[in-house]
Amino acid sequence: MKVRVKFSKYGPVKFIGHLDIMHYFQKAVRRAGIDVAYSEGFSPHQIMSFASPLSVGHTSDGEYFDMEVNSFTDEADMLQRLNQVMVEGIDVLQVRFLDKGEGNAMASVSGASYLVAFSDKFILPSNWKDAFLSFYQQSHIPVVKKTKKGQREIDLKESIYQLEVRGDKVYMLVDAGSGSNIKPEFVMETFFERTGTVLPEHPFRIHRVETYKRAENGRLVPLIV
Repeated sequence: MKVRVKFSKYGPVKFIGHLDIMHYFQKAVRRAGIDVAYSEGFSPHQIMSFASPLSVGHTSDGEYFDMEVNSFTDEADMLQRLNQVMVEGIDVLQVRFLDKGEGNAMASVSGASYLVAFSDKFILPSNWKDAFLSFYQQSHIPVVKKTKKGQREIDLKESIYQLEVRGDKVYMLVDAGSGSNIKPEFVMETFFERTGTVLPEHPFRIHRVETYKRAENGRLVPLIV
């Protein structure tokens, strides 16, 4: 049986990298007394699949992983067990039993939404909001994106599904697929580079709001609906 877990990450834990978060949950699942399934072979390991890794320094309310279990009581019981062993900075928000046909968390990711705030050290141009909306309203935003295979030119506009200025923050919904992942800081850096603005060190505070998959009708929906 497969279970999907949604969790948040905040506070000092935001500086813990993805691999360490994976190892943390492997230990937490054992402490919680979850009857997790293990792989076969010479070096068995817990069968887990994490969704899109969160960059170090970012916070989130939309992190996910799947795990296979041998036995299952109910979603509320597992939620309570996991939260009893969580450290400060990680909260388990939802637990959902998955149907057999559901793809794993990592392969299912198609989009992610973010809120971007600015460092107190960053003196923003007075007209940045209007300029940012004008930047997004372009029909095409050609950029060079670095990949594992080198560099390639893409149309950034195609990868930004939604963008809004909300007060002094920027909300964006972007492509987060495995082969086309767009990071929110890349969008922000592209904009400020084109305005000639010099960015200070660590100019953005980024919070992932949610992680999405494609529903059968093509719409983006959270990994736990």
